[in-house]
Amino acid sequence: MAEPTNHNEAGEVAPSTVDQQAPDVAEENAPSTDEAVATDIPSANAPDPATANPDVNPNAAGEKPTPEGNSADSDSQTAVDKPAKSAKTDPGVGSTEKAAAKKAGAAKAKDDDAAPAAGAKAKKEKPPALEDKPFNEFVEQHYLPALKEALGKQGLQNLDLSFAKQKVDISGLTDVPDCWQVVGRWEGGRRQFNIYFFKDDIQGQRGFSYSDTGRKTSTLEPFLIDERKVTLDLLILGAVQRLNAQKWLVRN
Repeated sequence: MAEPTNHNEAGEVAPSTVDQQAPDVAEENAPSTDEAVATDIPSANAPDPATANPDVNPNAAGEKPTPEGNSADSDSQTAVDKPAKSAKTDPGVGSTEKAAAKKAGAAKAKDDDAAPAAGAKAKKEKPPALEDKPFNEFVEQHYLPALKEALGKQGLQNLDLSFAKQKVDISGLTDVPDCWQVVGRWEGGRRQFNIYFFKDDIQGQRGFSYSDTGRKTSTLEPFLIDERKVTLDLLILGAVQRLNAQKWLVRN
């Protein structure tokens, strides 16, 4: 087999320029110009124009979006967002409703605070105790009926109770002023007891006396002097105990 011929050995000179090697290709794809011009020569790193994104690659084969379209979309979005932003930032929007709600909340809080106070006041207003009523009202409406009922349970039937302001009819006492007395008589008046109130006050000084058939009225003695505060029940109990000490009750 014959060896390849070397151009230098054959006396030939090898072409040294692009024009001599490929004049047609050079003239078509590498024209002499000062401006950058795209060519059809493929590049190993360039993407396929048919698959390139026209939004970011100027060499893409698809149509590029027009600035007018983007501008229209932007204006439309701005028009939609603008009223919402205005409503959010405008201090006048909703101010009336907020003020009304705040006023209503303050009124409710005031009513809530006033309600417990009114309830507490109503709770404290209790009816006065029987002993705090006027003296005559207490004796006539409460003490006399309760005392007669209690002595009736002890066997004193046909008991006549009265309440009057009169003289203290005890021998030896001449300087004692008239005072209110609860007088009890039974057995046709043969037996009698007197409870004295020297002041128009059940908490004031009190006395007791009794009399039996054919005998003079006993000496005046104190009545419930050891009690710091006299009540209806104590006034009843004192009379029952004193008459029981005289053995005037049925159980004796």
